[in-house]
Amino acid sequence: MALVLNEEQVMLRDAARNFLQERAPVSHLREIRDSGNLKGFSSEIWTEMADMGWTAILVPEKHGGLEYGYSGLGIVLEECGRTLTPSPLLSTALTAVSALTLTGSPEQCATILPDVVSGELLLALACDESAQHQPERVATEAEVLEHSFVLSGRKTAVVDGHVANTYIVSAWTGNGISLFLVPADAKGVRVERYPVLDISVAAHVTFDQVELAADSLLGKLHGGQVILDQVLDAARIGAAAEMLGIAQEVFARTLEYLKERKQFGVPIGSFQSLQHRAAKLHGEIEMCKSLVLKALQTLDDKPGGDAEISSLTKAKLGVTAHHAATEAIQMHGGIGMTDEFEIGFFLKRCQILETLYGDHHFHLDRFAKIRGY
Repeated sequence: MALVLNEEQVMLRDAARNFLQERAPVSHLREIRDSGNLKGFSSEIWTEMADMGWTAILVPEKHGGLEYGYSGLGIVLEECGRTLTPSPLLSTALTAVSALTLTGSPEQCATILPDVVSGELLLALACDESAQHQPERVATEAEVLEHSFVLSGRKTAVVDGHVANTYIVSAWTGNGISLFLVPADAKGVRVERYPVLDISVAAHVTFDQVELAADSLLGKLHGGQVILDQVLDAARIGAAAEMLGIAQEVFARTLEYLKERKQFGVPIGSFQSLQHRAAKLHGEIEMCKSLVLKALQTLDDKPGGDAEISSLTKAKLGVTAHHAATEAIQMHGGIGMTDEFEIGFFLKRCQILETLYGDHHFHLDRFAKIRGY
């Protein structure tokens, strides 16, 4: 498949770009931060996103969705990266929907997905238990009873865990890892909200002898590790798409500044040293465009994803977006370090996405192992 957007995808990109620039520019992020919004995003904007069909992009048509594919949702996430628009799009519309479409029962999908499409239901993946991303190390346990389960343990760094109505939780069930759908209001669930580097919010979630019905099991008993890896790979590519938007936006803003800012009577963009740095960064970003699109197309062709291209994409975009953001701050000089100037917000968001579901060290190691090193 050609690594270019088709006509429909270009229309989706333009519609998303126009909406976000009008309704949720970077100044919107500042407003949320300064207003003390405990959610970390605008409920009004989220409802409008749902009305535009963004929450339905991955959902099958029989459940009220558009079934437009990962490439479509990736385009939207990329535009969200350009404006730093905070929303549960990554956690709910991509990560959680991926889990349900990959392994959810017909009853689970019929119950949950229509409410995701409407924007009324938020979900969060709870798979990490330490400061490092190690999804295969699970201390949380689910005792297997005759017709139910009892869940106990603690998850950390749960993205949007403070607002989620339902959690997708990984737990050890004796012979392997299993996944469970756990209502946030179930007895024994305790949520500790905490802010992260940018204005987004995560949570520690504790499960204290939470009783779950048999139909809370997502997928096969003891068979959750494979599905969890596939869901995480989709989430990683989604995060990479958002980082691509960040990299492109900070580069565009930096180019404009290089043309406008004058020193010694000439634009600083005429300085050869800055030209070389900008040219190198441009080449890296162009490479990342192709890589992200290829990763999204791979998800569409193979819903279970490809671990190799997922880790390659996440590692590459983490490094490139971080480099783009730091270069932008440096080239803007002293004003790049001030809170009054927007460019610093991009680095903060990039830092979160770079470490989310494994930083570049994690994914380079994973890529090497996949290749047999």
